[in-house]
Amino acid sequence: MEPLCGGLAVTLGLMPVHALLNDVNEHVSNFYQWLKRGLKIELEMRNDSELFYVHRERFNRLVAAGAGDTADAAALFYYLNRTGYNGLCRFNRKGEFNVPFGRYGTINYTTDFSAYAATFKEWRFTAGDFETLELEPNDFIYADPPYDVEFTQYSKQQFGWEEQVRLAEFLARHNGPVVLSNQATDRIVRLYRKLGFSTRMKFRAPRMISCTGDRTRALEVLATIGF
Repeated sequence: MEPLCGGLAVTLGLMPVHALLNDVNEHVSNFYQWLKRGLKIELEMRNDSELFYVHRERFNRLVAAGAGDTADAAALFYYLNRTGYNGLCRFNRKGEFNVPFGRYGTINYTTDFSAYAATFKEWRFTAGDFETLELEPNDFIYADPPYDVEFTQYSKQQFGWEEQVRLAEFLARHNGPVVLSNQATDRIVRLYRKLGFSTRMKFRAPRMISCTGDRTRALEVLATIGF
């Protein structure tokens, strides 16, 4: 299934009965909320540039009209994410999806997501700033922020260095166990260690999404605290 964010991948691996998954991008959250309802897509989906731009325009019209939380918007978001260039999810400051058409030979689209309804039954999907989350003191948190790289326009709000610092400080204050992953840039590693995180693991992670097409494995850091 695509798209699959890192936080969801980890949560699926743990398979909790109850889970809260949050993303700053409301369209990601909306897509999974509709999966929870057993989304079935009747939208025409082809690996075709003309159709891609027609659907991209329609998606942006829905968002502008305040209908970005509908099943139609979720279906269009899925198609655009699967068909767009290098798997990017990028929005301009107006909130418009602006990824160009991709360069894939073959795309296998999914139309029936009803199998996920049972798994997601007791899970909550929300969208917003991480500091607004309603957390219990002993909650286990896995955080997967955008890489510490130049590209930060994953949503209409940028996630730059100030947000990286604010997130790390927020997680360091949490009483329960926290796992945090990011690209292992020097300043990220210094930040996490300064705040008391253990950074025992570094590994090369495959990059399935890239704005340049670079698939070189990225050095990641896995930081933990509260264990």
